[in-house]
Amino acid sequence: MAKLIELARVLRSKNAKVLQLTFDIMFDKKENYERVKNSGVLTEKLISRLYKVKEEDVRIINYDFAMAIKITIPRRYPCGDEMDTDIYGAQQHAPLIDIEIP
Repeated sequence: MAKLIELARVLRSKNAKVLQLTFDIMFDKKENYERVKNSGVLTEKLISRLYKVKEEDVRIINYDFAMAIKITIPRRYPCGDEMDTDIYGAQQHAPLIDIEIP
């Protein structure tokens, strides 16, 4: 088992418009990308649970050519809202770091 952060070259989050967050998981080794992609661990169900969003609102896209995985979810509060604790969305990837990949 390895943690996602150990396999990915880049693991980051950022705003995707005012109402969405996106997570970029990028790899510099094809075997690491394939391992994560084919593990069955990164699912809509897992992301839904980690971020407390509806499973049907989670989008996971694999970009084979770029060896990257993009995940998009709705923001809990719109960017800039008085309840928003991360205006840039740059600190939201933390729950992904310790995901165990077989």
